[in-house]
Amino acid sequence: MATLATAADTPNAARVLSEAVSRIASFWNLSNAQAGAILGLSAPTISRLRSGQYRLEPGSKPFELAQHLLRLFRSLDSWLGQDDQSARSWLTTPNLDLGGPPIAQLATVRGLLRTGDYVDALRARV
Repeated sequence: MATLATAADTPNAARVLSEAVSRIASFWNLSNAQAGAILGLSAPTISRLRSGQYRLEPGSKPFELAQHLLRLFRSLDSWLGQDDQSARSWLTTPNLDLGGPPIAQLATVRGLLRTGDYVDALRARV
């Protein structure tokens, strides 16, 4: 029985996801320290990622966290109609449901996943 290939199995997965994370950090005005806290990497490693000198390795914990960050970015982008300013504002505004600004929640795996689920639930309201 054949198995389906996942996005992490493609040859360019490391390059594509690394570039996407770099762009997300830029769109959201994340510092290297903030992006590093989200992905479990040091600020200098994020600096190398942003300059193209470092790539996330498929199967690693930072790669998996980056996939969840990309999911959150895409959900937020869809919910807010591709308005980058609104996304930055939403991320930094205290949210009673999440227990603080969403950006502060992203530094833990649980917070990253919970925030992604929260935005998905907002998008699904009828």
